[in-house]
Amino acid sequence: MSDQWVAVGDDDEMGPAPISDESADESGDELVADEVALQAALAAARGEFGDFDSALAELTQPGDGQPGLPVLAVVGRPNVGKSTLVNRIIGRREAVVEDVPGVTRDRVTYEAEWNSKRFMVIDTGGWDLKVRGLQAQIAAQAERAVSDADAVVFVVDARVGATDTDEAVVKVLRRSGKPVLLVANKVDDRATEIEATKLWSLGLGEPLPVSALHGHGSGDLMDDIVKMLPAVGQGTSRAGGPRRVALLGRPNVGKSSLLNALAGSERVVVDAVAGTTVDPVDELITLDDRLWWFVDTAGIRRRSKDASGHEYYATLRTQGALDRAEVAIVLIDASEVLSEQDVRIIAMVNESGRALILAFNKWDLSDEDRRTYLEREIDRDLAQVAWAPRVNISARTKRHIDRLTPALKAALEGWETRISTGRLNQFFTELTQAHPHPLRGGKQPRILFAAQVSVGPPTFALFTTGFLEAGYRRFIERRLRADFGFVGTPIRIVMRVREKRSRR
Repeated sequence: MSDQWVAVGDDDEMGPAPISDESADESGDELVADEVALQAALAAARGEFGDFDSALAELTQPGDGQPGLPVLAVVGRPNVGKSTLVNRIIGRREAVVEDVPGVTRDRVTYEAEWNSKRFMVIDTGGWDLKVRGLQAQIAAQAERAVSDADAVVFVVDARVGATDTDEAVVKVLRRSGKPVLLVANKVDDRATEIEATKLWSLGLGEPLPVSALHGHGSGDLMDDIVKMLPAVGQGTSRAGGPRRVALLGRPNVGKSSLLNALAGSERVVVDAVAGTTVDPVDELITLDDRLWWFVDTAGIRRRSKDASGHEYYATLRTQGALDRAEVAIVLIDASEVLSEQDVRIIAMVNESGRALILAFNKWDLSDEDRRTYLEREIDRDLAQVAWAPRVNISARTKRHIDRLTPALKAALEGWETRISTGRLNQFFTELTQAHPHPLRGGKQPRILFAAQVSVGPPTFALFTTGFLEAGYRRFIERRLRADFGFVGTPIRIVMRVREKRSRR
């Protein structure tokens, strides 16, 4: 058998584990012990694995502190085709497009890539400076998007030409000091392309004629965008900026109500009819003097393969929102029996490797008997995520929603916890001496070396002399949680099993 990495833990059932928040500072003696353990483990691993160093480097991912991605804001008046252009830039139909002004109301962020350059794209609502009420809030969101961006794409309808609003927006863009690319959209024929030249009057340089709907000029647009963006930007990354939180759950469980309660205003449409939210909605919310990026997602009714129509696409977009998030809050209706769909959504978060918080909503509607049965259901159906913080809340009355912030911080801290290699090998030395792996085929597999190769979620690579049984891996996970915390995060374990030596 040749050396190969074996990913384990994703499909194994993980039993309940004790969780400890205690963490002692390493003293000088402990550091010396860590170094001794590290050198001994390294020597043993290099003696058993000829390609040890290259194998470890292959799996190790870059640590924290990576530079942020450049941010591009797409702005313009209502119904000039901003969302269509955003879909063209990101290369997929994700932004909602409809031939009605004002469909996009919130700032929605996507990731894009062109010629190996990754960047963030912010789709904004229509920017009109002479409006009040909701439309004024939408315009304010667009202006804030410009201040948060590294560069701006200003979209103008080439068929309409420059309006008074366009000229007013140009003044705001000039004051921002950000580089601006003027895009003349809806250029579908030669006549419109000639009309687009009149946009020189805006004073932003040569207008770039494109048709976001049909793709005309999209290649030149992407090239110009990449040239305009800096190498390092202020985009959201795990190392800084607002942390991304996805709100997930079944339909009508209270996700939008919770988002409004956290924001302190009616940011998202809420209705008693299940399925009011279809597309993920992004909101920047300040909690405890810190910005958080919440994403309200559509309720997941069934498996994506069984869904149809808008339900299917809503499920895909919810999965996409989860992939972009760092931590997920799964809302569960405490007044109803824990359903198979609740368990499936939690499993989806666990498999995605995101930090997890369980929020039992509508707590005010549950009586003592219901709460007793709920505890039994949790012990029976959610044992695989016993490490996830639980918060009992009521989005309607705002009961205990302030407890979500400490839970979010604890889950993200666990998600990004990193253990030094020396300390980790000292841990495994003591663990295997006290509790060795059971004999397997007359032999006892040993752990020669261990390293944490990444965070978010914490992932551990084990160099072993034989395959470790699932039960022993669960035991390792429980002990890791007991000794180092890892609150609110799944743990991944991969193994490299030493190849069998041929007899001569």
